[in-house]
Amino acid sequence: MTASGEMGNHKTSRTRQIDWRRLGLLFLSRYGTIFGLVMMIIIFSVMAPTTFPSRANLLNILSQASLTAIIASGLTYTLVVGEFDLSIGYVASFIGLIVVGLMSYQGFPIWLSIICSLAIGIGLGLINGTLVTKIRINAVIATLGLGTMLTGIGYSYSAFPIATGIPREFTSIALTRQFGVPNPVFFMAGILLILWIILNKTDIGQKMQAVGSNIEAARLSGIRVDRIKMFAFATAGFCSAITGTLLSSLLGSGTLGVGDGYLLDAFAAVFLGSATLREGEFHIVGTLIGVLILAVGFNGLALLGAPTHFQPIFKGGILILAVGMSTLARRYAASH
Repeated sequence: MTASGEMGNHKTSRTRQIDWRRLGLLFLSRYGTIFGLVMMIIIFSVMAPTTFPSRANLLNILSQASLTAIIASGLTYTLVVGEFDLSIGYVASFIGLIVVGLMSYQGFPIWLSIICSLAIGIGLGLINGTLVTKIRINAVIATLGLGTMLTGIGYSYSAFPIATGIPREFTSIALTRQFGVPNPVFFMAGILLILWIILNKTDIGQKMQAVGSNIEAARLSGIRVDRIKMFAFATAGFCSAITGTLLSSLLGSGTLGVGDGYLLDAFAAVFLGSATLREGEFHIVGTLIGVLILAVGFNGLALLGAPTHFQPIFKGGILILAVGMSTLARRYAASH
């Protein structure tokens, strides 16, 4: 064989290696999380064949995932516009306390208590947006500071859980089933559908994605960047308020701090979702898949009798994996 022929074969072999590497990265950046979710379902179904794949348990997984999905979808909006919101768990806890307090302490009817609580959630989101866009405080500092303040305000409102004077109609909001499916699942489906439509099918959604991808180009094209970011923060506050309201309905009490743990779950789910179907972009469908991965993992570990300390280990590991996969996906997208 001639030297030129050997060089040609070498180039062909190298090209094949590059193609395989490219295909591997493409699969990881788009379908790795879906593949992982399917594998988890298969493994848990094999290891717990009588309990995990049952209809009752699958509905239980969806029910457990519903509140996380709602609060994570609001967080998705803030990340789409390139900001962070570390107050979402605190807002959920605070609103859960307030909505019950309005019924128990102030004697408000259920519908008015819920409307007021959701309005407060939106207002808190707007405060976050104002601090970030008008006063130019770093989003991490602003939202974490507001969340910490809410903890103190909540304690001043009620240092003890509020578990008396709660109408049965309020607790039935989260505990009732329709066609055998828990109500929170329907809330999750409706809210995620609406947010998906806004983000992908409306003008404001396109502007949000433009701001997140290149804020200077968006500003030069005439987009009111601050207003778009305010909308994203308000949406996060609204979704946090819904989560807190449903959580209090589910527990039958208003307890400060019960929603704080949703912060880490939401971030893990959203970053997992950014490595799903798209190369490092935050989107609602991906967030839902990320939430399902967490819910399936927690449920499967519980059914297999894993110690409770495995849950935070799993949660933290998933967050590291999620950010790592998201970083790889963004790096791949930038280089191709």
